[in-house]
Amino acid sequence: MDGTKPVMESTAEENLEEREESKGCFECCIKCLGGVPYASLVATILCFSGVALFCGCGHVALTGTLTMLENHFSRITTDHATLTAVIQILQYIIYGIASFFFVYGIILLAEGFYTTSAIKKELQSEFKTTVCGRCITATFVFLTYILGLAFLVIFGFSAIPLFLFYNMWTTCAAMKSPLANITDPESICVDVRQYGVIPWNATPGRACGSTLGDICSTSEFYLSFHLYIVACAGAGATLIALLIYMMATTYNYAVLKFISHGDRRSNKFSDPY
Repeated sequence: MDGTKPVMESTAEENLEEREESKGCFECCIKCLGGVPYASLVATILCFSGVALFCGCGHVALTGTLTMLENHFSRITTDHATLTAVIQILQYIIYGIASFFFVYGIILLAEGFYTTSAIKKELQSEFKTTVCGRCITATFVFLTYILGLAFLVIFGFSAIPLFLFYNMWTTCAAMKSPLANITDPESICVDVRQYGVIPWNATPGRACGSTLGDICSTSEFYLSFHLYIVACAGAGATLIALLIYMMATTYNYAVLKFISHGDRRSNKFSDPY
């Protein structure tokens, strides 16, 4: 019995050390999680998702739109040469948007981690932020504001092809509806020339009746229409992500500037970002 006593004591000591180690790991994890800029993290995920949807779906939808116009509304290549060039330019712009926002999203997330950690450490008087650091944060606030305005314009323009396809889809749905009571379906037409997509001398330029119904049944129309919906939703998601970025960076900059004035009452602030 006496020989087992040292063994029991050593076991109890080992268990105590394990509990202390586990408690230290838990506190370390809580501390690490407290330094995560959750708003910037959510905005980054939303930004990457929105840009991927907008760029991927928009690129494929533009290609399908051009194919549909060439097959049904403008069979002479020279008639839609300008439109082809514009679509190619838009696709190159899409490549640039995807690359830029991938890099910019990572930079903003890294800036969020740095600023959140700096605020918490400065509140604990561990170190002071510099003027350069505050200027960098202010620069990101300005750039994100400009990008938000730019993507607001992009979001508006992305709704234009969606509107055109929706008009064509509702026209086809009206022809197929038994409640429409249409006596002469061939009198119902869609003329894409009136939207300025192709010139007025393009042939045939419009589709009527059964021809229009066949166009609405093609895979190019169906796929492009739904891809434009997803691309517009992706642009909206990216716009929301930029707004979240702007609120997070603005809050962090305001807190850093307030703390830099030496007011210790800023201890009441707790950065949610």
